[in-house]
This record gives sequence, C-alpha cells and structure tokens, in this order.
Amino acid sequence: MTCCSFLMWRKVPSSANREGSDSSGTHAFNLYTYAELRSATKDFSPANVVGSGGFGSVYKGRLKDGALAAIKVLSSDSTQGVQEFLTEIRLISNIEHPNLVKLMGCCIEGNHRILVYGYLENNSLAQTLFGKDRNKIHFSWRIRSNICIGVAHGLSFLHEKIQPHIVHRDIKASNILLDKVLNPKISDFGLAKLVPLGKTHVSTVVAGTTGYLAPECAVRGQVTRKADTYSFGVLLLEIVSGRRNTNVQSPVGEQYFETAGVGILLLQAWEMYEQGQLVELVDTSLNGDFDSDEACRYLKTALLCIQDIPKLRPSMSIVVKMLQGEIDEFDNIAKPAIVTNLMDLNAKGHKMKVTGTRIMSYTSESERKDDSSFSGTSSSYANMSSNATSVRA
Repeated sequence: MTCCSFLMWRKVPSSANREGSDSSGTHAFNLYTYAELRSATKDFSPANVVGSGGFGSVYKGRLKDGALAAIKVLSSDSTQGVQEFLTEIRLISNIEHPNLVKLMGCCIEGNHRILVYGYLENNSLAQTLFGKDRNKIHFSWRIRSNICIGVAHGLSFLHEKIQPHIVHRDIKASNILLDKVLNPKISDFGLAKLVPLGKTHVSTVVAGTTGYLAPECAVRGQVTRKADTYSFGVLLLEIVSGRRNTNVQSPVGEQYFETAGVGILLLQAWEMYEQGQLVELVDTSLNGDFDSDEACRYLKTALLCIQDIPKLRPSMSIVVKMLQGEIDEFDNIAKPAIVTNLMDLNAKGHKMKVTGTRIMSYTSESERKDDSSFSGTSSSYANMSSNATSVRA
C-alpha cells in the first residue's frame, strides 16, 4: 500500500463505536488498532523514528499486509472526542493531490491519536538536501526546479482549490517529503485542529518555525495564506542555494541575526539582489550546471514572497506562474524593514542578543559575553533601532 493506493473500508474499532461513529459504523479510511501499529513499529522503537516535530514523532513501520507506513503519534494532550477527531480525519483523508502526502488512516483507541501515511522512500527535503543524507542524492537543477514547482502547486491547491481553504502554518524543509523519484509532497497539512496549539513545538502565541515565520505571525499571531507564501519564499531560497536559512552551527555573528528570527541566507539574498549578483547565491555543488536566468527568476520570486506586507506577496497560484516563466514582472520587490535594520546594525559593527522580550545590540563580542542576562533563545521579528527595541509576541 502506498500514498496513492485506494483506501479500503474497515470496521471502526469497538472503542470508537462506543463514542460515536456514523450509522454504518464505517469510514472511508483505514482504522488501525493500537496493537497493529505497536507491532508495525516494534513497540514504537526509537530505532524506527524517522522524524519528529510539533505534532509528534513519526515512526517507520511495516503493516500486516507488508506495506511500509509512516506512523505519526500525535500529542496525547488533545481534548478532542472521537467523533470530532474523526470528522477532521475524514476531511484530511479526502484531500488528494500529487504534491500532498496522502493520509491512509488512523488509530483512536483510548487516548491514542495516531495517523498513518504511506511511507516515502527519500524522507524529508531537510534530511536529503541539508542533513545526514546530503551526499546520497545529487540534487540537479532540474530536480530542484521540480521540487519548487511541486510544492507551489500543492500549496496553491490547499489555498485555492479546497473549501474552506487550508493554511498549512508550518511550511519548511522538514515538512516536504520526497518519494522514490524525488517528487515533493507536503506533509502535516490540516493538523492544526488535532493538537492543541500550546502543545506543538512552537510557542503558545504563534505557529510556525523560526526562520520561516512571517512578520505578522511573529508579532501579532496572524496566520493567513500569505503567511504560508512567506514561508515558501524562505524555502525557495534554501532549495536554490542548498543552504539552510537558519543554522545552529553558524558563526557567532550569523547566530545573532538568527535569534532575531531572520536567517543569514535571507540577508545575503537581499544583499546580492541589490548588487545584481543573485546568481552567486545558487548552490555551488551544481558546478554551474543550471539555467542562470531561471535560477534568478526563482530567487526573485522568493524575494517577492517574503515581503513585509502580506498583500504585497503573490498568491501561490501566481507563484506557480512566476516559477514556470508565465509571469516575469519583478518591479515591486522591496527590502523588508527587518532586513534593513539588521543590515544597518551589522554595518555599524553591532551584534544582537535576546533577553526576555527584548532584542539588544552590542558593538563587540566581549560586550555580549560580559552580560550575564544573554539568552540564545529565538525571538520574534521587531523593528529595531541601533540600541534596543521591544518585541511584542
């Protein structure tokens, strides 16, 4: 059984029947017992963990019929009843698109809430392009292009073809999975209602991941389709450059930018754009084997996606057309204020620190070390002066 296989109808376990199912006692998706999934994952062995995130850990498992599956164990803190949970699962399982991971079924015994997806052979983009599997696959320009366009198609489908539309809320490289021929599939869409917001990997105020998070999400907690567009813009920069926007192993100077919520990659992209040298951002591992005009078009599209003001960002259907060369108008690219302010501080020799809800600037690394209140935790976006500015969540 794979992501694209037809779903079988199975009887709802007795525990679900007791708490409410439809009159026929069946649903158009598989319902697995906890014992089945426990066996499939060898008692949820840590050796079978293939990913983890805000919604829970993901295990590789082999089902009774021999099919491989990705088994996501959701937070046990959900207060949803069985019927409410099944309603959300039914909606998600009915969504089908070549660039979206297909939900095969779930387990709802007791307080267990587990989702079962088809297993994708090449794991996540984060692992294969940036992580431990980086050298196993050669990401040619054509492969990268197909991934960019595929993810854009998937997001466009969620935003514009489904009613009510779905905002993903956490587009990032680890949520883009790759099948055996490296076609991209977006995972974790539609899960926001299944897990309490405060129980995810993000704060209780905002949803998203540092480095991918749109300004309005970080500052005001506003989550819209245009926030997904912003995150996609960051992802686009990463795919073209072959580099993460944020990196805990960055040099100290770069980490200061990242604690402010803006990765060094974003800053470098703007700098190269202003200098007319965007092509220099393309991954050097390609050894020049790429279409430079197409690559620069992708990077300009990314810069449009990460505009400060949401309404200035294109819809994802327009993004698809931009990537495919059907629209070639990039006259309205403006530098975000956070980039301007951080670059100004950098030019003045300032470094950043985060303490509580404030971002402070330093003129030297020794000055930072002397401050015992320095915190290396992530912070929201802020309008920053050369001294200090409050950040409101």
